[in-house]
Formats: sequence, structure tokens, C-alpha cells
Amino acid sequence: MGQDIRLKASDGFEFGTYRADPASAPKGAVVVIQEIFGVNHHIRSVCDRLAKEGYVTVAPSIFDRSEPGFQSGYSPDEIANARKFVANPDWAALLRDTQAAIDAVKSAGPVGIIGFCLGGSIAYAAATKLNGLSAAVGYYGGVIARFADDKPTVPAQLHFGEKDSGIPLSDVETIKSKRPEVEIFIYPGAQHGFHCDERASYDKASADIAWPRSLEFFAKHLKK
Repeated sequence: MGQDIRLKASDGFEFGTYRADPASAPKGAVVVIQEIFGVNHHIRSVCDRLAKEGYVTVAPSIFDRSEPGFQSGYSPDEIANARKFVANPDWAALLRDTQAAIDAVKSAGPVGIIGFCLGGSIAYAAATKLNGLSAAVGYYGGVIARFADDKPTVPAQLHFGEKDSGIPLSDVETIKSKRPEVEIFIYPGAQHGFHCDERASYDKASADIAWPRSLEFFAKHLKK
């Protein structure tokens, strides 16, 4: 359904992006921010699903500055290798590339953002710092608790797994207490990565609840 395109950030850096377009006139747009595994098969499938819902959808390759075209699967070795990208992320650069993705689709209508893992944290940061968004959704963003003093300027919705070994429930409670205006859902028994049907931690029951919630949230807030 989609195609590979190139976008340019405000500092002139060009990076790869996957774009999926709806079959009919779009009702808005959504920027999809990857996990640490790149714009891989799963992230592309998320874009395709959103395009079928009527949104122009783009997923910027936010690791192109350090390793162009990086994509990974979910074996233990691949997961260990992908962790290098979160050792010391350049948040300013990540947000520059995210802003470029927002700008690239704003002509389609209201723009939302959704991110997973590292992308969940970027989606939250984008909701507090970037321009042109109307809604933000984050799945199991590990550093959102560190950013919780920053208030989103658009409606935000967050999803966490109860059994996420990397995000203690105390972090989720911190976010809840600092950001009561944000919709936060905790999925009983779910682990990190529960939405991804290609990961060992996939939890279909939780994903089947979280995804419709995300779509309903976008439908509510991405109105022309």
C-alpha cells in the first residue's frame, strides 16, 4: 500500500520515510514513530492500518542520522543490537525529524502522532514541544515519566503494560499525578511491546482493546 519517500529536516538533513495513503479523500494524517527496531515490517503495517482508516500516514526513519535504513527483527540478538540507539539519544535531532514528518502531511488535515517504545516517548515529547499536532498517542514510552513536568499542548493518550519490566507502575503513577489531563490506560498482565504482533511479548487481548481506543481518540480529535 505504501511507498518509500525522502523528507528533509529544518537543518537540511534528508532521511527515509514510509508513507501510506488512504484510498479516498483523507480525513487527516498520522505520524507513526518507530520502536528501536526501525521502520520495519511491523511499523509499516501500522501505517497501512491507519491509511485504511482514512489517514495519510508517515513513519520517519529517525535513526537515519546514525545508521541509514536500519531495520531489525525481534530475536534476542537483534533486540540487544537495537538497544544501542537508546543509550544516548539526540532528542533535539529526533524531534527535528519528527517535526519534518508533521509538516509533510499537514495539508491532509489535522495531524496526530502515535509512537511505540522509544517512539512513545517521542510522541509525548512532540505533544509538548512541536507545532502542528492535534492529538498524541504513546505506547509504553520508557522515559515519559522524566518528561512528565512538560504539559502537552494537545490531547494525549498513553498505554502501558502492567508487567512491563522496563517501566515500573510507579513511573506510570508519577505521570498520572503530574498530568491528570492525560488519558492513561494500564493493561493487566501485559508486557513491554504488547501491541506488536511480531514480538514474543504480544498480548492480543490487550492490543485488541488498546488499538480501538487509539482510533477512537484520533477520530475524536482529528476533525477538519
